[in-house]
Amino acid sequence: MPNPTAAMLVIGDEILSGRTRDANMYYLAGELTAIGIDLKEVRVVSDDADAIVAAVRALSDGYDSVFTSGGIGPTHDDITADCVAAAFGDGIGVRADARALLQAHYDSTGKELNTARLRMARIPDSATLIDNPVSIAPGFKLQNVHVMAGVPSVFKAMVASVLPTLTGGAPLMSETYRIDRGEGDIAGPLAVLAETYSDLSIGSYPFQQDGKYGANIVLRGTDTARIHAALADLKAAFPA
Repeated sequence: MPNPTAAMLVIGDEILSGRTRDANMYYLAGELTAIGIDLKEVRVVSDDADAIVAAVRALSDGYDSVFTSGGIGPTHDDITADCVAAAFGDGIGVRADARALLQAHYDSTGKELNTARLRMARIPDSATLIDNPVSIAPGFKLQNVHVMAGVPSVFKAMVASVLPTLTGGAPLMSETYRIDRGEGDIAGPLAVLAETYSDLSIGSYPFQQDGKYGANIVLRGTDTARIHAALADLKAAFPA
């Protein structure tokens, strides 16, 4: 039985402009791999409502789970919550449960729950909250879409809250073998290996070091015995 699938939607002009380097995809991919959920696609969209709505709908229809990062803060360009609600035709407003969390947090810090901060309590009517132990403002889940913050520390905390609710499959394992020859020299035998072990993912990642060419061959799959068998054949074809 194939593993469940997932997609990620990264939202924000700052990512596309190069001002901010996204770290959340790397983290999410590792966490999902560990529990047997295959991350199949990652999209990056700007702070454009139509683009976000279209991407949410497409990814929700195409994968078992979707994870978004970014656009749920207190500023005018934080429009993710409204867009996700629109994608599913759901209502949205300041929710009492989210407001109570924020009120208690800001009361404890002596800060005002002003209009801007209250934007973080805008949650779709049908959504369930995602816990945020770092900065309290919650994420949420609507249908199969998990909406989370873009700040890496908060994103990681929200992922930790979500993972126990997901049904995974067989964890993906991998082995890497270095070959100090150019890809043009190894492509033929590598294609034969890929055909023989069609149940595995076999990737070739070239490098250049000290003026010489080589490639790291990465074998991935859920069956350890098959990975080890393929690795043995690879080593026989290209002895170290």
